[in-house]
Amino acid sequence: MSDLEFLLFLVPPILAVLIILNLFKRKQKFQNLPPGNMGWPFLGETIGYLKPYSATTIGDFMQHHISRYGKIYKSNLFGEPTIVSADAGLNRYILQNEGRLFECSYPRSIGGILGKWSMLVQVGQMHRDMRMISLNFLSNARLRNQLLREVEKHTLLVLGSWKEDSVVCAQDEAKKFTFNFMAEHIMSLEPGKSETEQLKKEYITFMKGVVSAPLNFPGTAYRRALQSRSTILNFIERKMEERLKEMIGDEKSDLLGWVLKNSNLSKEQILDLLLSLLFAGHETSSVAIALAIYFLESCPAAVQQLTEEHLEISRAKKESGVTELTWDDYKKMEFTQCVISETLRLGNVVRFLHRKAVKDVRYKGYDIPCGWKVLPVISAVHLDPSLFGRPQHFDPWRWQNEQGSPSAKGGSTGTSSTTKSSNNFMPFGGGPRLCTGSELAKLEMAIFIHYLVLNFHWKLAASDQPFAFPYVDFPNGLPIRIQTNYHSSLL
Repeated sequence: MSDLEFLLFLVPPILAVLIILNLFKRKQKFQNLPPGNMGWPFLGETIGYLKPYSATTIGDFMQHHISRYGKIYKSNLFGEPTIVSADAGLNRYILQNEGRLFECSYPRSIGGILGKWSMLVQVGQMHRDMRMISLNFLSNARLRNQLLREVEKHTLLVLGSWKEDSVVCAQDEAKKFTFNFMAEHIMSLEPGKSETEQLKKEYITFMKGVVSAPLNFPGTAYRRALQSRSTILNFIERKMEERLKEMIGDEKSDLLGWVLKNSNLSKEQILDLLLSLLFAGHETSSVAIALAIYFLESCPAAVQQLTEEHLEISRAKKESGVTELTWDDYKKMEFTQCVISETLRLGNVVRFLHRKAVKDVRYKGYDIPCGWKVLPVISAVHLDPSLFGRPQHFDPWRWQNEQGSPSAKGGSTGTSSTTKSSNNFMPFGGGPRLCTGSELAKLEMAIFIHYLVLNFHWKLAASDQPFAFPYVDFPNGLPIRIQTNYHSSLL
């Protein structure tokens, strides 16, 4: 046997030994993985994890796994080995170490439908650049001086169409409000115009695909959503071309114009950015408003306190002769902010986030291997009885002390609902990827609630409740019967 033949003979066993040693070292290195169950091959436990459940709970799957394995456990979800966290400390640790130990890692199907340049799926410098554009356009000065008036206008357009003793689908009305606002905010589209209504129709089809199984076959919701995405992007592109032609002397102050003037993004990047902001700004805010209407319907004491707060604001405006709401009026809505916080805590519009470990991490004695998916489950923290007293009870009075105080007394019930720390309250995420539209979302909710409680009483017209699919939705659209009250002349 020649030396070359001998060498070739030795290569396979040497490689096999090296591979085995490497696997053995990794097994030793990660011998402290959290307990859990990896489920079926390929599927893992994804089907059970995504099974619909009441949105004011964490669902049977999470409850069972936390009871059996603890608040940090391993699983196989979305086709990947996963560490699931219902632990408030680990969730904060994950979000605060974005870009260092963890990074955003959504399923490929999400990127396929929102676009590869969507701010939701971008990481690193491109995400920071897009985030900065969004932050600049949603600055505090712009919220005060322009967006508050626009939010008020669109609120009045929706609520002004409600008739005495009629039944409306509150979820659809909330979606109408936020879509029309975002369409004008992003591209100066006027509500009710044919092009706006056509875009809304395409967007509804698009949304159904975003939250559907990613099956790209003819006739599926996902395939129809991809087609609607193409139609929407063509529409935005036409608006871009029109705007570029009239840039000189153009006085429009929407996001499209701002991006064209103040960024170096490519056309494809601008298209994906605007689509993702339309998605984020419309869907989450509308669900939050519908949740507030739902929770308040069964809490008359909160409605009464809200009415008193907003009547005081309204009377002061009448005396001053000013009709439009101002930023000072908004800052007086203190109990309203408690209602908003409690709605977001109990309803959990965003229930969990998708992250991936980019380095080997050890936390509380557990190993999180590099490359593993990590799911910080926000809803599990918000509904944790060790952090929020009576967590499944709608109690806005728990927030009456400063958010972050050691505890807050329950109001109308005469019982105590303790809140350990505002550090455990993360409805908009946290860290470098904290939602850029968080202040706008709270403004939208507050202005909508202001005119709602001053002008209407409402009751459920049919049985309905929010479900997590895992996106939050009212299966029947939240039908409510409305009655105008004696303050209704304010609309």
